[in-house]
Amino acid sequence: MDHILSIVLFTPLVGFLALLFIPSSKPAAIKLWANIAGFAGFLVCLPLVFAFDRSRDFQFAEKVPWIPSIGASYNLAIDGYALLLVVLTGLLGFLSILASWAAIETRLKEYYGCFLLLQVGMMGVFMARDFLLFFVFWELVLVPMYFIIAIWGGERRVYAAIKFIIYTLVGSVLMLLGILALYYEHFRQFQVRSFDVAQLMNTQLDPNLQWWIFWAFFVGFAVKVPMFPLHTWLPDAHTEAPTAGSVILASILLKMGTYGFLRFSLPLLPDAAKNPTVIQVMAVLSIIAIVYGALVCLMQKDWKKLIAYSSVSHLGFCTLGIFALNPAGIAGSMLQQINHGISTGMLFLIVGVVYERRHTREIAEYGGLLRSMPIFTIVFLIAALSSMGMPPLNGFIGEITILKGAYQVSLWWAGAVVLGIALGAAYLIWLFQRTMLGEVSEKNAALKDLNAREIAVFAPLLLLALWIGVYPKPFFQVMDRSVTQIVELVQPGAHAGQMVPNRLASLQR
Repeated sequence: MDHILSIVLFTPLVGFLALLFIPSSKPAAIKLWANIAGFAGFLVCLPLVFAFDRSRDFQFAEKVPWIPSIGASYNLAIDGYALLLVVLTGLLGFLSILASWAAIETRLKEYYGCFLLLQVGMMGVFMARDFLLFFVFWELVLVPMYFIIAIWGGERRVYAAIKFIIYTLVGSVLMLLGILALYYEHFRQFQVRSFDVAQLMNTQLDPNLQWWIFWAFFVGFAVKVPMFPLHTWLPDAHTEAPTAGSVILASILLKMGTYGFLRFSLPLLPDAAKNPTVIQVMAVLSIIAIVYGALVCLMQKDWKKLIAYSSVSHLGFCTLGIFALNPAGIAGSMLQQINHGISTGMLFLIVGVVYERRHTREIAEYGGLLRSMPIFTIVFLIAALSSMGMPPLNGFIGEITILKGAYQVSLWWAGAVVLGIALGAAYLIWLFQRTMLGEVSEKNAALKDLNAREIAVFAPLLLLALWIGVYPKPFFQVMDRSVTQIVELVQPGAHAGQMVPNRLASLQR
């Protein structure tokens, strides 16, 4: 398994370089090669799953000097949490490319090239164990996503793309300041220049300095989640992006923010992370996002914008679970991030299917699709039930684990989670009823049901939703050491041996 992470990381880049040599006059060849490269990017992730050792922390490590004068290195490794995100990135990257087959007809080489570069950046974020390398990949992601929105998006695509880039760049600058503060403090104490995350964890930080670094990181990660009130770029970006761009944006890019909190903010800055004021602020912002996002969904007339605001609500569950700072909350947050990628990815793909046929996202334009598109309706129903957290699908186990973690901290937190779940069910049932049931109009009566390619796109996501819902135990086991390590750093000894609560263990069986 030597250099397996580099192989996973750079397979999409090889696909991108080969794509450059295909003439633009051969669109079929461009599409075919892009799909082959995307599928190869997913296939090379699979050996990681089979070779991963649940009894160890970071694995498949690769480290070589990169910029020795400043202590930067090409340093890659993954733990169980990162493993799940890497595999999810490989899968959804491929499915997004496959879903674009009939949706994109202009500047194909540039479009698929952007997606392959995007894969490299996202993979790098989840693999990097050098802070400077992490930041490079973090910024790399912005460039192809900006062009995907600005070139192949909707009518207000330029506005949405500029808003996306401004918000994320401002957050990135503040995060970089936090990284440099940590870097220089480490040098002051050890007289060694290093961006190695493992070495930076040995730095003894003054509580006041931890406080400021935490909030610098917070802006960078919170914008990406996005947390209230830094979320306003998201609905515009989602609505204007092409379908595949929305899928990747919701399913993977947003997880970079929650990943940052769990990978860096909590382990590197434990005193700040468990500060009562910080916890209170994070909890309030998360609860506002849960309730506000769901209420705004109930007011939407645009199908895609409704699903965009649902991400604000669902990611609020994840950040609340993180700052419960207990095993159930953190484990639930990690699993729910994967669940959100699956269920919301399906929902955006569903909107893409009907938009390709009708070229409108107005909910009022639909109705009675069950009659003309029965297979599509079944897929939508499963995706909606998954997103609202109904058993035996994946959303249920993630939400109930977060609920348990929230309840251990505060009854009010638990009440907010329950309210968010109820509101989520309300807007998704309302959307399903308005679009799938009732009388079918002439415009919708002739719509074609899912074809073989579209079924192939949905099939792996449906299987994953059912697998996690029925048998989540393997996923909790993969995350076990990641959760335990984070909890021990923030609350040493407080939760030893309680990674999976007893009442939750019965659900896993």
